[in-house]
Amino acid sequence: MKSPVTVIGLGPMGSTMARTFLGNGHPTTLWNRTASKAAPLVEAGATLAPTAAEAVAASELVVVSQTDYQAMYDSLDGVDLKGRVVVNLSSGSPDELRRASEWTSAQGGVLVTGGIMVPPPGIGQPGSYVFYSGPEEELDRHKETLAELGDVTFVGADPGLAMLYYQSQLFLFWSTLTAYMHAIALLETAGVSARQFAPFAATTLRELAADGPMGFLKILAEEIDSGAHPGEANSLRMQAVGADHVVEAAREAGIDTAWPLALRDLFWRAVDAGHGADGLSAVVTAIRRRP
Repeated sequence: MKSPVTVIGLGPMGSTMARTFLGNGHPTTLWNRTASKAAPLVEAGATLAPTAAEAVAASELVVVSQTDYQAMYDSLDGVDLKGRVVVNLSSGSPDELRRASEWTSAQGGVLVTGGIMVPPPGIGQPGSYVFYSGPEEELDRHKETLAELGDVTFVGADPGLAMLYYQSQLFLFWSTLTAYMHAIALLETAGVSARQFAPFAATTLRELAADGPMGFLKILAEEIDSGAHPGEANSLRMQAVGADHVVEAAREAGIDTAWPLALRDLFWRAVDAGHGADGLSAVVTAIRRRP
């Protein structure tokens, strides 16, 4: 028999996690503030505990997937967590996760924090992965079970690190797709469809991640880590002027200008700070300082 697991929280993420554990042969105990949400999982073989305390008592591994960390406090307040490893995959801020680690310790348990990097349908599917941080030895004890959800990616002992990685990935994901939507909105004013533009956007994204001369992710990483921002071929000042033109194009097209204005202002702040002759990677110096 595979090791038992308790799942606290049965929203779209938690329900899919519970179903994944069940499908892989793990005895699965559930608890949710709205008990009726557990009915389909109980029909599939899960056990619904009448209280959070009884759910926690059923398994050494307790996986939490709730709206936020306050929900964990509300659900597990006063519950004896002694001998339990609580893996919380809820969203929050890094400092909040650090405080939650202390709170869990005060309850007798150990907290492993995590950020799952796929939407509910992707849980347990090829390509899914989860950032984890906290005590590595506790994570290792339950690594085989947690791997049912996705590749286990340990990023460090600091409980806030998993959420730093998670939020960084989300920001990259959202901002990239929003920039794509802005580009589409701009082209639509000239009768170009999203479908027509999609292949060109895809080429750009592939080249950014490539190893060749257009592999800017690798190039920027090396320049940022080294602190050198060569701009001989294309200075930041030139690119800031180009950002001015993107703003003008958006205004002429009558579409929202907030995004290009924010980008332009960021470029010019770096230029005004003395990085006009440097390359694009010098923008990170302005990002590190709040205006």
